[in-house]
Amino acid sequence: MNQRPSQLTRFRVMAAMALVVLAIYLVVLFNTQVVHHEEYLAKSIQTITRMENVEASRGIITDRSGRTLVTNQSTYSLTFDASLLKPGENQNDAILRLVTLCRDQGVAWEDNLPLSLDGVAHFTVDTLTDTQKSRFFSYLRDLKPTRELLAAYVRQHPELLKAPKEGETALDPATAKDTELLKQTNSAALTNSLLLNAGVTPAKLFDWMWEDMKLSDDYSDSDARLILGVRYELKLRKLGANNNAYVLAQNVDVAFCSLISDGQFQGAKIIRSSARQYATTYAAHILGTVGRIPDYTDEWEDRGYLMDDTIGLSGAEAAFEDYLRGTDGKRMISVNSDGKITGEYYSVEPRSGYTVELTVDLKLQQAVEDTLAAKVAQLNQKDHLDSRGAAAAVVKVGTGEILALASCPSYDLSTWRKDFAELRDDPAKPLTNRATNSPYAPGSTLKPATAVAALESGVTTTTETIFDPGYWKYPSATWENNTNCWKRSGHGKMNVTSAITNSCNTYFMEMGYRMGLDTLNEYYSALGLGEPTGIEVGESTGRQAVNESGQDQAPWAAFGQANQEYTPLQLANYIATLVSGGKHYPAHLLKTVKSYDNSEIIATGDTEPLNTLNISDSTLQAVKKGMLGYTTNGGSVAGPFQNCVVSAGAKTGTAQIGGSMKNGVFVAFAPYDEPEIAVALVLEKADAGAVLATTAVDIINAYFDREDTASILPENQLIP
Repeated sequence: MNQRPSQLTRFRVMAAMALVVLAIYLVVLFNTQVVHHEEYLAKSIQTITRMENVEASRGIITDRSGRTLVTNQSTYSLTFDASLLKPGENQNDAILRLVTLCRDQGVAWEDNLPLSLDGVAHFTVDTLTDTQKSRFFSYLRDLKPTRELLAAYVRQHPELLKAPKEGETALDPATAKDTELLKQTNSAALTNSLLLNAGVTPAKLFDWMWEDMKLSDDYSDSDARLILGVRYELKLRKLGANNNAYVLAQNVDVAFCSLISDGQFQGAKIIRSSARQYATTYAAHILGTVGRIPDYTDEWEDRGYLMDDTIGLSGAEAAFEDYLRGTDGKRMISVNSDGKITGEYYSVEPRSGYTVELTVDLKLQQAVEDTLAAKVAQLNQKDHLDSRGAAAAVVKVGTGEILALASCPSYDLSTWRKDFAELRDDPAKPLTNRATNSPYAPGSTLKPATAVAALESGVTTTTETIFDPGYWKYPSATWENNTNCWKRSGHGKMNVTSAITNSCNTYFMEMGYRMGLDTLNEYYSALGLGEPTGIEVGESTGRQAVNESGQDQAPWAAFGQANQEYTPLQLANYIATLVSGGKHYPAHLLKTVKSYDNSEIIATGDTEPLNTLNISDSTLQAVKKGMLGYTTNGGSVAGPFQNCVVSAGAKTGTAQIGGSMKNGVFVAFAPYDEPEIAVALVLEKADAGAVLATTAVDIINAYFDREDTASILPENQLIP
């Protein structure tokens, strides 16, 4: 009986304690689930999930009829992300295993650390681009031993500092912190000499990086260099794009992917990617190339690009980058301790790039390239040459649309990267787009332009005749300067039309003298010569003739034998402008931009004239008739043009390029009555422009004999 109160007390104490524990539990539960629910949920999600980029497909490129030129194929890329390593996993060991596998399998990986161990450590900074030098400098600036040495060197050489921007105060090298000082240093000035002079030797840098990245002493120097190359790339991404993962290798095959999966290479991950696939071997210079961003700067980052993103490097790929680039998606995934995906929590679908439809006609492009290459091969064999080049441009009259643009020799876009060294060193310069970037002396192809200038400026009429005795002498000259016409016996009396048909130098020299160089160049510019054509892929603007000291170049400039140079595209566009009555349209490659499903037109090419040159009907007919005479009634190229399926006007040009060497130039338009196309051709080291007549006929016939499939295509359908 005496024990019952004690038992009851113990029961009450235990019950009270249980209630207290339960109360604490309820408070904690309430605090977790209600008060701090969002906070703990966010932490939980961060712990078990990862955000991944979902690469968007690049837009496709088609010709004017919807024929596919460039599309995409699915590929695989190898990435490395240190955050995927298991707890306790040594990052350096994981990197060494991975790059050793790549080396053994012949898979090239990204490594731009300019430090080589070919027997003795040495820098290879001279092989880097300015941007890669800048990135290297950023790394050195972040590494304490090199930062201190470089800062001390810059203090001794303040000329290495960038000039302060407007409104900024110049740094005082003596008091500025090392980091601030080096941020204002001109990193493009970083060279082997600067590194050596500053005391940052290759051997020292190798040791400092070894220590900074905590490499084990058990590694050999060669293994350490492999590891440091990857660690360097990872560090750059943290310093720049804040992107831990980086793409080691692109376009790896399925067998290699299996090795990565089966070998359990920690930190490595295979991601689905895409690579450009080419539906044609033609139009390489038009379409252009793609690759990683060569000059990754803050501007690229601000535009949403990552360091390893693919962009257009040249041609249409670069010109229409903003249209072709899609919008990457975002995927929130959950992973287990092994890094395996266990679920998808949230995703934003990627948007494919837009479809870019070019003005180019693929079938005509093929014909132009084939006939041009055949002519070059024929003459190369005859003359035992291997470095001759040629170019052609075909422009649609009244729109400026480029129907074909060829440069010979060309190259294969599908293998250009593998063949780059060979292509770069080829004396025939296959990587150069001669049609847009190589200006040539125009020779007598300029005579129709001079005729327009002479008639419209009023220095002559369509009926005035000039007597050609076989030469032209500069009036009132204080020096003996007779220039022979190509026909030494002379052409006799010539009016403007017959002077074009007979290509009379004497007539056009007289016209050039009467007008003067300023008037000539004014008309040439209005026709687009020596001016930007407007093409989106970049070009040379050529140059107008200029007077040399104490001389008047106008008489020689009037028939294309002064110091002026124009590109084949400029010549074609000038002829298109002339035969349209003076409406000068920008030459352009963009026809339309459509959404990836072709349901919406996003943009169209520029169809408004740049300017209009007033050309009277009488002037136009006189000039066109002169060019028609060139292809008919015993004209210089009447023979080849007997095979032309339509009537056409033309003009040849032969331009001296030194000694006995000449370039052949040819321009034409067709049909005669209502011109649709203008053609320009240049053949290097040719005897005369007339050798291109058959090539011009082949091009004109290809255009008018082509199948016009655009009108029979179902809506929104592309030709395969």
